Amino acid sequence: MPDPSPGDVENLRLGSRGISVIRVREALIALGMMENPDDTLVTGAHVTLDRFDEELDHAVRAFQQRRGLLVDGIVGPATFRALKEASYRLGARVLAHQFGAPMYGDDVNALQDRLQDLGFYSGVLDGYFGLQTHNALMSYQREYGLAPDGICGPETLRSLYNLSSRVSGGSLHGIHSEELVRRSGPRLSGKRIIIDPGRGGSDHGLISQGPGGPISEADILWDLASRLEGRMTAIGMETFLSRPGSHSPADAERAAFANDIGADIMISLRCDGQTSPNPNGVACYYFGNSHGSVSTIGRNLADFIQREVVARTGLRDCRTHGRTWDLLRLTRMPTVQVDVGYLTNPRDRALLVTPQTRDAVAEGILAAVKRLYLLGKNDRPTGTFTFAELLAHEMSVEQAGRVTRP
Repeated sequence: MPDPSPGDVENLRLGSRGISVIRVREALIALGMMENPDDTLVTGAHVTLDRFDEELDHAVRAFQQRRGLLVDGIVGPATFRALKEASYRLGARVLAHQFGAPMYGDDVNALQDRLQDLGFYSGVLDGYFGLQTHNALMSYQREYGLAPDGICGPETLRSLYNLSSRVSGGSLHGIHSEELVRRSGPRLSGKRIIIDPGRGGSDHGLISQGPGGPISEADILWDLASRLEGRMTAIGMETFLSRPGSHSPADAERAAFANDIGADIMISLRCDGQTSPNPNGVACYYFGNSHGSVSTIGRNLADFIQREVVARTGLRDCRTHGRTWDLLRLTRMPTVQVDVGYLTNPRDRALLVTPQTRDAVAEGILAAVKRLYLLGKNDRPTGTFTFAELLAHEMSVEQAGRVTRP
């Protein structure tokens, strides 16, 4: 699928026309998501192929649903990128780690899957050829007598195709990540957490009327992040905010910051909104793609956060979902995005503008993180862990550790 200019792929939607619409249609036909018309462009019969019609809208939405994207029928940069990545098949190009111009695609995902089957790759299957994939490929090449250059070319491909899988069933990434959590122990003290408040800088988002006057979406999220940071710091966790109050970095920048810190987990805080005032509720998102690859710890943490926040706030339960958004995909640690409610819904807005609700959300997220590291060894009902009890539990675990040390 050829690269158009950025302007060509900006917000193609029902009714749009142009060469980019033809490219989108051709990509979906190649993926088997639209029927291939009998006539060809050279006959001149298809005067509407460059029009974004209802059939194309339906196919785009189905593709977005399959790939874990926002299902809105709009082909913007994220959807076009996903269409391009889906067009790559393993062997169609040479794969390598490239600084400044990383390679993405379903062919990278297939390579990661093959290396995982053989026991060399333990990361999430995200279709991103980063250092982890590079190192796994080099390890494979060394083991099987190939030049360890980290480049997946014809010789390496032949070797991969000729080998049968040594490991089948289960997820090596899931086993590895769960073992890391188990070995890190139940204490929260010392855990490194990135807290990512959405918006920021000149991006204020929606303005609502709160108890103390007007309050912006950015203010709500910053205040919520501060309340969460305060509780986590008090309990002994190392916390980092992903941005200063005066800046609104792109999601890829937020992910890069988290990767540089080397955090254990990342929690992103966002508000949702729609043109209609009816949608409402809280939802949590973790990395999960159409290939069946899932961030196991991200999913577990999302489940805990979802249950805790719903129990403490009364917000509608919109459940947890796997998505391939940049923030979830590009972070090297388990990441959860918490959409804490719809500011376009009167009830959600009335709750979120109050400090009491933001306190409840912050406490719920902290309790969820604790449950993650307890590995299900506490049967306290959801929504009942208080900050004081969490602090007391931390102290008791520390004291028990002192007794058992030689």
